[in-house]
Amino acid sequence: MRPILKAVCRAAVAGFIGLTAPAHAQTPVKSPTLDAVKKRGELVCGIDTGIPGYAFQDSKGEWQGLDVAYCRALADAILGSPTKIKFIGTTSKVRFSVLASGEIDVLIRDSEHSFGRNTALALDEPAVNFFTAQTFMVKKSLNVKALKELDGATICVLTGTTLETNIADYNRANKITIKTLLFDKPEEAFAAADSGRCDGYTDDGGSVAAARSTMKVPADWTFVPETIGGLSPLGSFTRQDDPAWTRLVKWVHFAMLEAETLGITKANAAQMGANPTDPDVRRFFGLEGNFGQLLGVDNEWSARIAKDIGNYGEVYEATFGKGGLGLPRGMNNLAINGGLQFLPTWH
Repeated sequence: MRPILKAVCRAAVAGFIGLTAPAHAQTPVKSPTLDAVKKRGELVCGIDTGIPGYAFQDSKGEWQGLDVAYCRALADAILGSPTKIKFIGTTSKVRFSVLASGEIDVLIRDSEHSFGRNTALALDEPAVNFFTAQTFMVKKSLNVKALKELDGATICVLTGTTLETNIADYNRANKITIKTLLFDKPEEAFAAADSGRCDGYTDDGGSVAAARSTMKVPADWTFVPETIGGLSPLGSFTRQDDPAWTRLVKWVHFAMLEAETLGITKANAAQMGANPTDPDVRRFFGLEGNFGQLLGVDNEWSARIAKDIGNYGEVYEATFGKGGLGLPRGMNNLAINGGLQFLPTWH
């Protein structure tokens, strides 16, 4: 082989190896949001104003819920503690403007990922922590067996949501008129429906489960055996001017899924992290790979999440599952168990 051709081949092979080998070179992570959180010593997380399952205050005034757990996990990853956090309750009407203004660092608030929010609102959608669908509850006296039979009825719904848009689209597609009465908070919408101002109430499946469990749904109400709008992926939102911050929010979600995949729980995390030999477990506990540094945090970030918050399955069961609203996990199972929650390779 001629010398020039050999040199070209060596360069090509080197380039190929560079493209396919793990990129673990340490480069400074540039993130204005991450820098601000570290300097402040506190994460400011936007959540719901209060709805069981997602975010609510318990009898002691402590915030609980799936979205709250994600906020705490993010704070734990960055600041080494799940308590270094400030929660800001946001309504569906103002949630995205509050994020865009910089008043909060991240929005994790039972909010659906959508084309318009990603493009027109210039927001990134790092991770889906809950899959659901839009569900309806109506008065039994209406004898409704299908949504088309709600033609002329009035449904209580939250303003500024895809719920409202879905109803409008359903009306157009089916040439009917389901009217809406708009509210800022779910408890207001439900109370209005209960008092007779509406013929029914609609929300995502998780929120309807919360209403059914905590708001004492009257015996004369029933569920319509049909949903609209297709699958609703709910999850976190970040501003598009900080991709490194978006990556960190995304991988906090994946860390909770990875912990469940590996069988790491709050109860056994300390034991599993003591001199593990499994490469995946070693990477998770920060014993090799420098994955934390690549995100702008320390290498023990995911280990702390497992020890302090737990894996995704544990959090789901405590909030929406048997320890919470009693909602079967269904499509929120791991993909390996037939659900929709999947994660990329951890290396």
